[in-house]
Amino acid sequence: MAEKATIKSPIVTVCGHVDHGKTSILDSLRGSSVQSGESGGITQKISFTLYPADKLKSTCPLIEKSGIHLTIPGFLFIDTPGHAAFTNLRKRGGGLADLAVLVIDINEGIKPQTAEVIQILKQNKTPFVIALNKIDNVSGWRTPSKEKKGEGLQKSIETQPSNVKQNFDEKYLTLVGSLQSHGFDADLFYKVEDFTKKVALVPCSARTQEGIPELVMVLCGLSQKYLGEKITLGNVAKGVVLEIKKERDNSYLESILYDGELAKSDTIAIANISGSNQEEPIISRIRVLEEIRPLSEKFQPKEKVTAATGVRMQIIEKANVLPGMPFVVFKDNLEEVKKIFKQQITENIKTDKQGIIAKADSLGSLEALLSILKQEKISVVKAGIGSISKSDIISAKANLKISELDAIIVGFNVSIDEEAGELLGQNKKIKIMTDDVIYKLVDDLKEFRIQKKKEIEKKRMMDFVSLAKVKVLHNYVFRNTSPAIFGVRVEVGKITSRMSLIDGNNEKVGNIKNLQAENKSVEEAGENQELAISIPGINFERRMKEVDFLYSEIGESQFKNFRKNKDLLSQKEISLLQEIAEIKRKGKADWGGS
Repeated sequence: MAEKATIKSPIVTVCGHVDHGKTSILDSLRGSSVQSGESGGITQKISFTLYPADKLKSTCPLIEKSGIHLTIPGFLFIDTPGHAAFTNLRKRGGGLADLAVLVIDINEGIKPQTAEVIQILKQNKTPFVIALNKIDNVSGWRTPSKEKKGEGLQKSIETQPSNVKQNFDEKYLTLVGSLQSHGFDADLFYKVEDFTKKVALVPCSARTQEGIPELVMVLCGLSQKYLGEKITLGNVAKGVVLEIKKERDNSYLESILYDGELAKSDTIAIANISGSNQEEPIISRIRVLEEIRPLSEKFQPKEKVTAATGVRMQIIEKANVLPGMPFVVFKDNLEEVKKIFKQQITENIKTDKQGIIAKADSLGSLEALLSILKQEKISVVKAGIGSISKSDIISAKANLKISELDAIIVGFNVSIDEEAGELLGQNKKIKIMTDDVIYKLVDDLKEFRIQKKKEIEKKRMMDFVSLAKVKVLHNYVFRNTSPAIFGVRVEVGKITSRMSLIDGNNEKVGNIKNLQAENKSVEEAGENQELAISIPGINFERRMKEVDFLYSEIGESQFKNFRKNKDLLSQKEISLLQEIAEIKRKGKADWGGS
């Protein structure tokens, strides 16, 4: 008779929009208050919580009441920051999570980050349940008393006052409609008959605890019924490094062991994408092996740990391990390990022959950033993990020669090295954009590139001819006869040396020979600048006495080109263009067309 497969704890990621209450939901499950210690109430780092089966049963009597015979050892919850990147933590063959709890504020619905998470869950084919949080904020909501809490969530919803029930129904049905546009059918968990066909919505409140037992019950039911072979324990220990924590002189690798058993006596291989030989994994024995305590943030020493669990390791080799890197037990199988890591990493970090530079704080973050940039059709020439460095600035500088649009470095959740900052100060044309919310970073990048493209196109157009209007400063005449030298203020656009000027009657005044600002010769001057200009061949007193404004001379074809590209012009420049056309039409009524 075949030996029965061992079931491992399913890994559950808690994800969603940045302030919809993910950490609060997890806090209410584990009876802690992590959020109060987080900066600004936003989760700063991934944390994990081991939730054993005996604690699940005592926290949620509904499990046994509903007839679920619990065979899973418990859950390993991963609390992720609000951005979608961390739901992209990878293992071979798909996402790291076996299940996901997507937290949505019932009063706010699907936000951009929620939509990102839904897309990633869809790509990874991760089953998920929706925690419809903050029902206590639905106007007029009555939270059951202690005596009535045992009657359950369904009864609580159905016995709300009619106006409150109507308000609740509108909110949840609006969300059902939004989910349909993302390709998912959903309904309240007690109305769902087939959980493989519909996403279960569990209304709840992390603050009052209402609905939390039902959320745990649905997770247990889904795990027991549908995960099956996906949560059977394998023979080889496999994991992912989440963070590198430094304590005194030691570095600890906080990791998730997602399959197999790992012993302190094992040697492990960790994937590597830094240094000169990026395909050579880091191979090391384990000095310290610790496991996360149940429902705690503290670790305890262990000789052996079994998946799925959170571990902390100290390795013997001094090596630069990067966050997000996968690891496996090493059994003198170098070529096999290299092949596995290549499939997991290099195939997901593909760059283009030309493009911007992208940096992120971990492998999962980088993969998510590259995935979103690809969706937005933004090419990436270089991608890496860690802070923005001197070599990134050098790469961006090289991009300047190819395309100014690509002289950009985007950094997700990373800082700028001191050396890089100094080098950046010498290269004003290089743009660095950083943010710790992935969708905001990409939105800002898109907006910057749109504006930069317009700026480049406008410069190209203005290289042939500039638009300008200047006010003549009659109190500042430095030389009366040829060349006449006098003061002007630039009202609109810019003036350049050799520019041809006309007056308001469409009569040519002459070409600018020199520009001088603050006793220095300059090649051009922009809006609101006051300076002196010299024009050969005129006598200021005779020619300019009655002239208050001068305009750049433009030809009819140039006018049409400006008009065709008026989206590149400011409102002032568009008005000036019309003013010049009116001047020109004094001599030729159909000048420039209609």
